[in-house]
Amino acid sequence: MQPVHWQPPVELSEQEEQIVKRIRKAKLFVFLRQHRHELLDETFQQGLAALYRASERGQPPIAPAQLALATILQAYMGISDDEVIEATLMDRRWQLVLNCLDADQAPFSKGTLVGFRHRLIDAQMDRRLIERSIEVASQSQAFGSRALRAALDSSPLWGAGRVEDTYNLVGHALKKVMRVVADQQGRKWRRRLGRNWSAGQA
Repeated sequence: MQPVHWQPPVELSEQEEQIVKRIRKAKLFVFLRQHRHELLDETFQQGLAALYRASERGQPPIAPAQLALATILQAYMGISDDEVIEATLMDRRWQLVLNCLDADQAPFSKGTLVGFRHRLIDAQMDRRLIERSIEVASQSQAFGSRALRAALDSSPLWGAGRVEDTYNLVGHALKKVMRVVADQQGRKWRRRLGRNWSAGQA
């Protein structure tokens, strides 16, 4: 099946208005909530849907537009895929943007997010998503387009993240380092214990 067309509400609900009033610094959340229908208009959503091959079998994929918003937030915030999934459950600002307030399940899985990002990059639509976000920010004057460009252009998701996001890569590297250190320390302790045991036998 082809991905669904995402049509979240345009007008803020009373609950959403209360959340927006409490957001003091992270204004990107407010901008994306108020302008997501412009950013992800029908034409752009058609381009995102084209990333997926039509299939007669299986469940329809998560709306790519929703994943695109999550990807923008992830790039701007500089967090890992695992942290994105946690944020969709724990952070009402994320829920505001992704239209999943008070959800008890994440709107998508880590694998779905990673798969979407790979499709986006393979089709070279990652750059288009960045430019589209900056265009809407500039036109609406609701968010600093220069700050947005600087944050998105420098995001690790568009660098090493073309395979796997940098934070996960760093995590893997640290695990390897710790294994090496642990192995070396283990050898030292084994040698030390061996010497002490030999001295005790003498």
